[in-house]
Amino acid sequence: MFRDLSRPIETGMPTYPGDPDVTLAPDATHEADGYATGELRTGTHAGTHVDAPRHTVPGGEAIDEQPVGRFAFDARLVDCRPLEPREAIEPEALPAPDALEGDADLLVPRTGWASHWGTERYRDHPYLTPAAAERCRELGVGVGLDAFGPDPTPPAPTAEPESARDGEPQGTPAHDVLLGDSLPIVENLRGLGDLPTRFRLYAFPLRLRDGDGSPVRAVAEWEN
Repeated sequence: MFRDLSRPIETGMPTYPGDPDVTLAPDATHEADGYATGELRTGTHAGTHVDAPRHTVPGGEAIDEQPVGRFAFDARLVDCRPLEPREAIEPEALPAPDALEGDADLLVPRTGWASHWGTERYRDHPYLTPAAAERCRELGVGVGLDAFGPDPTPPAPTAEPESARDGEPQGTPAHDVLLGDSLPIVENLRGLGDLPTRFRLYAFPLRLRDGDGSPVRAVAEWEN
């Protein structure tokens, strides 16, 4: 079976705070030109996308420098629910180093935060602690997330000051651990609710020259 795990690319879609807005508009039309084309303006990290090491690691690999086969993953779903807003995911929530036995190269922590897409609460997703990212590095696996990313996202401007929890890491430590080892990060997944524990995940990026990331069509495949 196949399932599309990606967000539609559309005008006005949610983007990470500070990233470019997305617009998708007609360029040529059948009525005026006899054919249809559109114009897409987007950041490299809009919607469901993969991060290249260059995203947070100076001098890291660009997205077009990575072999295309690297984006076909043996994925393992890890159900981390229930989780509170901005709750830290610790290493103990992830498989132990001797538990994978080489049968996965991507962990997909299911937080349930995909249900908040399009709301300010989506910013308050759980996140990986630096130690949890180190656990992934020890396992030699990347992560796929139903959230903006593995690090905390700044709260919405309208949020109460205390919405950011004490002790939240600053910057991008989880990104840095994973991307520093060229381990993949897939962000803004959807449709994880009833996936099997093990599945194939295909998340092929656009071949953007010197790109720091790229939108993807993320697709899960598993035996019925």
